[in-house]
Amino acid sequence: MIIQARSNSKRFKNKVLLPIYGKPLISHVVHKIGKSKKKIEIVVSTSREKSDDRLVDHLKSNNINFFRGSLNNVALRLYNTARKYRSNYFVRISGDSPLFDFRILDKAIMLKKKYKNSDLITNVFPRTFPKGQSIEIIKASIIKKNIKKFNDHNKEHVTSYFYDNFKNFKIKNFVNKYKNNSLKLSIDTTIDLNMIKKKFNKKNFINFKLK
Repeated sequence: MIIQARSNSKRFKNKVLLPIYGKPLISHVVHKIGKSKKKIEIVVSTSREKSDDRLVDHLKSNNINFFRGSLNNVALRLYNTARKYRSNYFVRISGDSPLFDFRILDKAIMLKKKYKNSDLITNVFPRTFPKGQSIEIIKASIIKKNIKKFNDHNKEHVTSYFYDNFKNFKIKNFVNKYKNNSLKLSIDTTIDLNMIKKKFNKKNFINFKLK
């Protein structure tokens, strides 16, 4: 289970360590994933840049696994993270998703067991889940085999190459039956943060479940 996170976000620097109801944003993400009924190992994949030193210090002090790699070539960073942990497949979610519903993770893992030969299990192709509830299970070898073809956009947005060339890959998408993808549950700006804190009190934030 790889959480993709960095501190130098262009729109909201250091948001991953921003306190929300007494805990840094990244800790909320880890806590939500930790509720999963599946046996998973959580790793935060971040950069080796100085800008992420504070994030790494926080992860160390809270005994959270981490990997440091390229800042801009996120695809390579995630692949190397998976390789370090000897994973043929890895689950990817974003570190700006403190309201992530662990039941989505459990569903994705169940689908992976059903579609064993898939290159990619996803819920964003097409998107029917709100932002902040996105998940992908990626076959590590498809990154290794195709990364030389990635442009700068593909390197930053890891799965974009596979979606752009979907006919060449085995992609399984699952949908949200509630059709509430207009919600914004990720934090990209201070406006997002203020709207989420206005909408959810501490109890509802910590115990959030997508309906």
